[in-house]
Amino acid sequence: MQASAGLVAGSHNRNELVVIHGHEEPKPLKDMTGQVCEICGDEIGLTVDGDLFVACNECGFPVCRPCYEYERREGSQNCPQCKTRYKRLKGSPRVEGDDDEEDVDDIEHEFNIDDEHNKNNNIAEAMLHGKMSYGRGPEDDHDNNNNTQYPPVIAGRSAHVSDEFPISTQPHGEHLSSLHKRVHPYGSPEYGSGRWDDKKDGGWKERMEEWKMHQQGNLGAEIDDSVDPDMAMLDEARQPLSRKVPIASSKINPYRMVIVARLFILAIFLRYRLMNPVQDGFGLWLTSVICEIWFAFSWILDQFPKWFPIDRETYLDRLSLRYEREGEPNMLCPVDVFVSTVDPLKEPPLVTANTVLSILAMDYPVDKISCYISDDGASMLSFESLSETAEFARKWVPFCKKFAIEPRAPEMYFSDKIDYLKDKVQPTFVKERRAMKREYEEFKVRINALVAKAMKAPAEGWIMQDGTPWPGNNTKDHPGMIQVFLGQSGGTDVEGNELPRLVYVSREKRPGFQHHKKAGAMNALVRVSGVLTNAPFMLNLDCDHYLNNSKAAREAMCFLMDPQIGRKVCYVQFPQRFDGIDRHDRYANRNTVFFDINMKGLDGIQGPVYVGTGCVFRRQALYGYDPPKGPKRPKMVSCDCCPCFGRRKKNPKFEKHGDVENIQGYNDDDKKLLKSQMNFEKKFGQSAIFVTSTLMVDGGVPPSSSPASLLKEAIHVISCGYEDKTEWGLELGWIYGSITEDILTGFKMHCRGWRSIYCMPKRPAFKGSAPINLSDRLNQVLRWALGSVEIFFSRHSPLLYGYKGGNLKWLERFAYVNTTVYPFTALPLLAYCTLPAICLLTGKFIMPEISTLASLFFISLFLSIFATGILELRWSGVSIEEWWRNEQFWVIGGVSAHLFAVIQGLLKVLAGISDAINNGYQSWGPLFGKLFFAFWVIIHLYPFLKGLMGKQNRTPTIVVIWSILLASIFSLLWVRIDPFVLKTKGPDVKQCGLNC
Repeated sequence: MQASAGLVAGSHNRNELVVIHGHEEPKPLKDMTGQVCEICGDEIGLTVDGDLFVACNECGFPVCRPCYEYERREGSQNCPQCKTRYKRLKGSPRVEGDDDEEDVDDIEHEFNIDDEHNKNNNIAEAMLHGKMSYGRGPEDDHDNNNNTQYPPVIAGRSAHVSDEFPISTQPHGEHLSSLHKRVHPYGSPEYGSGRWDDKKDGGWKERMEEWKMHQQGNLGAEIDDSVDPDMAMLDEARQPLSRKVPIASSKINPYRMVIVARLFILAIFLRYRLMNPVQDGFGLWLTSVICEIWFAFSWILDQFPKWFPIDRETYLDRLSLRYEREGEPNMLCPVDVFVSTVDPLKEPPLVTANTVLSILAMDYPVDKISCYISDDGASMLSFESLSETAEFARKWVPFCKKFAIEPRAPEMYFSDKIDYLKDKVQPTFVKERRAMKREYEEFKVRINALVAKAMKAPAEGWIMQDGTPWPGNNTKDHPGMIQVFLGQSGGTDVEGNELPRLVYVSREKRPGFQHHKKAGAMNALVRVSGVLTNAPFMLNLDCDHYLNNSKAAREAMCFLMDPQIGRKVCYVQFPQRFDGIDRHDRYANRNTVFFDINMKGLDGIQGPVYVGTGCVFRRQALYGYDPPKGPKRPKMVSCDCCPCFGRRKKNPKFEKHGDVENIQGYNDDDKKLLKSQMNFEKKFGQSAIFVTSTLMVDGGVPPSSSPASLLKEAIHVISCGYEDKTEWGLELGWIYGSITEDILTGFKMHCRGWRSIYCMPKRPAFKGSAPINLSDRLNQVLRWALGSVEIFFSRHSPLLYGYKGGNLKWLERFAYVNTTVYPFTALPLLAYCTLPAICLLTGKFIMPEISTLASLFFISLFLSIFATGILELRWSGVSIEEWWRNEQFWVIGGVSAHLFAVIQGLLKVLAGISDAINNGYQSWGPLFGKLFFAFWVIIHLYPFLKGLMGKQNRTPTIVVIWSILLASIFSLLWVRIDPFVLKTKGPDVKQCGLNC
């Protein structure tokens, strides 16, 4: 390059390399090297003369040309910093007030820039082509040798308007230093796309000419949105895709004031209780004080993470303007959807089918959706039901998209008592709806027939239609199975349109291997999808949670694809909503206090916890990588001969979970070296194709791979021994070690520095089914509480884990600690509930006589409790009935399911009988639960039974004897007739059931 060509500036973190002509400033101004526009966050560019663009010659406040022109056209026409009126610059249209200026009118010559830059056009064009097409295809291989001093860039670049080029003057190898994040109006171009080829083949010159013609046609006239709709669309596309909506200060400030007052009153109350013991009832007093201190600690853990509640809004129209521009390839990121099921007899196939149909019909590009069904029970019923679902989807999906119906689960759509003709204008809608309803009823009959057939399993096992035995006849010992139903040949609907990919997956199971239940099944899906489609984002759903809002994926993309906040977001969590709950919600199934209050509070800190379903993940976050780091100030280094100043320059080291963007920034040789240093195969497993997919931040599979080879590799990554001696379940994917793997997985991500987002669209994104009776509800609560106890006693306990990096915020840690210690509240709650009865029986009380001053403490404490609840309901929108049902069930679960979870968790840890409990839970767990429940009822009814059967304070001896005798006989008879574990024939192998 010749010396007069200009200053070469670039950054491997942004897809940019430019030649800056005439980089000497005409007059001393504020140094804006590397700065960005203070209004929109875009970079400061160059004028048509190649000079650094300066909007205000008085103070040099950094503003880009689009914001400068918008301010002159629509705003106050003044500089935001010095309030001086913007002067008309060369290349800008006239606005009202420009006639008063005394500068020379240069309209006639302002676009004659060809002569000035003719000698440098070839250099700039060649360098732009070489940089922008680096690594994009085989035709660019010759550029790699000429530009090896510049790292290749994979990140997308934005289109620039008004003849301005982005500048970057930092040394290569370092990130741009900026206090702002760039707003990209377009997404990252894909390899080989037509849009990329346009950029590569001098597309910037065509945009220059188009801009010049646009400006010449509007010179001398005031530009508004009606005259220049493209500019209005561009301005709209440049806006953020979402925004925070803070709670009104009139609602949140009184709430915070009451919290502080309550904390102060609580401290005074506890001081009074400690300073005034009861001597004649010291044991009761001490028990009550310990319980009250625990309640205060538990309240602090629960209350303060709700200090910064926020709401959020998304802008789906801006998402479309930015990534779905007319005439250009769709730039929305692909999404892999995971649905897990185990036992089709407990999880009806029709429910799973509705979930799958709603996914296939979602409002998202069909070539960017892949649905993976994990059948962890290897059931032929699930396989055949999915085959029927794929056939029905060919009719259902085009019907949904043609008439834009909601919801897109057929069972819920046809059963909803709504006006289905609302907003429908097509004359054929009624006729086609009736035909589709009949098709669905026939589909239901076919599914019911499969279920009835599965109730009677043949002794020789199931036989497939081609006569071969079903590989999953033995649920404890079967190979891995993958079937692609849609997405390849024949994957079209009745109208000939392409359908999303639908894949059936059943991982391999063998005796003697740990399969880790749902967490292991989800990790198998992560690996299979990484080999077959490798979408950068993944949506996780339970089999009974269908898409109630067809735009749910777009709602999540407004956060994950937002250039300002998306890079550090690990997942977007949606609230859980349920169908089929009675109007009064007696068992608090809706759990609105948690989803509408606690989760909003966490969203204002570091993000909500992961609740197991309705969550869109960033794949790189599940792979254990750290979030992108901001640029750090370079440290002083010195040579080896001068140890007095600075420190020696060391070879760069890569962290165990390095930044993936840095990985993308190296050439092939450096990537190989990097793989060797990070020991990728030891981390991800022995699969070269899968390891390669983990390095692809934007997703996609190698174009040279054949479908047959990918399927063969997919079978390999779901083998039961694939995870041995790897970091799966320890640092990668869903984390093992607890029944509630969801809490543990989200906690690990937050400890690495990621943040999550809570998205609550007006129309609920997902809806599912909830327990309909108290027994199922308590069993659900028991499982959650037991998982929390397991996490508390594990090495991932929030009390001890995650301090090293300092990435987990303190209020977020409070929330995670609260999720693990809340079952232990059952112990003081049970004690506190029995204290009044004990006091009445013994004639002693837990506190001394209360003075007038002390009574004020109690009154103030109760008033602060009521005020906190009322103000919390006021800003959250939760009804008082829902809040009261939640309080009721908190007490019910606290003295039953939570208590049993604590006992079982303590036995696992302290008694060292973890294996005995785990292996014998199916046999002794139900029995122990029934005995505990019976004991609890008898304790409460004992005074009544004693008064009914006793005579003169004495229970008849015959009653006691016969009670013990009958109870023993019935217990032994029940165990003999109906054992809890079915005896299996054959060798005694390690238990590995459906839930393993």
